Amino acid sequence: MDPSRISLRPFKLSDVDDFLKWAGDEKVTRYMRRNPITSREEAAEHIAKVAIAHPWHRSICLDDRSIGYISVRQLSGDDRCRGNMGYAIAAEYWGQGITTIAVKMALSSVFQDFPDLVRLEVFVLEENKGSQRVVEKVGFLKEGVLRKYLYCKGQVRDLIVYSFLSTDKVL
Repeated sequence: MDPSRISLRPFKLSDVDDFLKWAGDEKVTRYMRRNPITSREEAAEHIAKVAIAHPWHRSICLDDRSIGYISVRQLSGDDRCRGNMGYAIAAEYWGQGITTIAVKMALSSVFQDFPDLVRLEVFVLEENKGSQRVVEKVGFLKEGVLRKYLYCKGQVRDLIVYSFLSTDKVL
């Protein structure tokens, strides 16, 4: 994949149809706590109230069309040195290196955008091998398994915790 075709940008309400294609796909949302978005109205509401309202929630774009998202949430108070990253991409683009490029792009700016941020964490369901490969290729360090940590889609599941420090180098 030509990296110049990939960009991160804030969501726009006009992304609603592209957003619905991947946010409504059960393959994409199976590793997420939320269910697929099923209507254009629900998609528009999510974009307005979650994606646009969030301080660092970006659309992963291919040729400026939304094919996924990446977000970073900085914790507050004494925990403001930590943040969490989440992402998803349309199933038709899995295995093409797009998510890896998007995560690298996010890492190139997120520590400047959040000056107090020192540690970025990604929590990956143990069965989500694709996401594990993404963060490992970028340079996140696997720290361990949180056994029976999260209730998701009717099951209590194990999570793998990865970290990336502001002093780490992107691979």
